[in-house]
Amino acid sequence: MRTVCPNIYTIGPLHAHLKTKLAANATSPPAFSNSLWEEDRSCMTWLDSQPHKSVIYVSFGSLAVMTKDQVTEFWHGLVNSGQKFLWVIRPDSIAGSEIPVELSQGTKERGYIVGWAPQEEVLAHPAVGGFLTHSGWNSTLESVYEGVPMICWPYFVDQQVNSRLVEAAWKVGLDMKDTCDRIIIEKTVVNLMEVQKEEFLERADRMAKSAKRCLSEGGSSYSNFERLIEDIKSMSGRVVFD
Repeated sequence: MRTVCPNIYTIGPLHAHLKTKLAANATSPPAFSNSLWEEDRSCMTWLDSQPHKSVIYVSFGSLAVMTKDQVTEFWHGLVNSGQKFLWVIRPDSIAGSEIPVELSQGTKERGYIVGWAPQEEVLAHPAVGGFLTHSGWNSTLESVYEGVPMICWPYFVDQQVNSRLVEAAWKVGLDMKDTCDRIIIEKTVVNLMEVQKEEFLERADRMAKSAKRCLSEGGSSYSNFERLIEDIKSMSGRVVFD
C-alpha cells in the first residue's frame, strides 16, 4: 500500500482512542452512545449475576438479516451447547417474521435475548468469555481490544477476510464460515467455551494487551494519530482553493 500512498497512518482501534485520552486526563467519559438502535441495558444486570467468563455473547451486527430457519439452528446449537448466552436479535433481523415464541421461552433457563445491547460494555464485562459474531471490522476490533475470543459467522463484504484473520492469522477464535447447522454450532461453541477455552483466552489476552499498548503514549497508534494531527495542521496554511 505504501508504494501507492507512502504516508499511511495506522491509528486503530479507533473506538478506544477517546477512552484512552480521557483516562490519561482523568476525565469521565461523555454520556453518549453511537449505537444505531436503542440499547436494552437490562442485559448488564443479567451479566452481573453470571460466573466469570461463562457467557457467550451473540450478535450479528446492525445489517445482517437471517431466515427463521437459520435463527432456529443457532438457537438449538446454543441451547444444546449447555453454555450461558446473551443474544442480540434486532427487531428487523429475521426475514418476514417475529422472534419465534419458543425461542424466547426456551431461552429462559440459560440465555438472555435483547433487541440491542451496549456492545462495548458487554464485551468488557468479566462474565463474557466468547463472542459469536458476523466479523464486521468494528465488532472484531472491539472484541480484540477486550480480549474476548470469537466464533465467526461472516455475512458479506470484508467479513470473510476478517474471519480468516481471527482463526488462521491471529488464532483468537474459530471460523464457522458458510455453516448454519445446529450440531456444528453446538460443537464450535463448546470448543471455544470449554475444550480450548484457556488457550483462546490466553492468546486473546495477549492481543488485547498489545492493542492497549499501541494506544498508550509512545505506542504506534498513539504516535501515528499525533502525526496525523500535526500533518493536518501543517497543511492547513497551504491549502489553495480554485
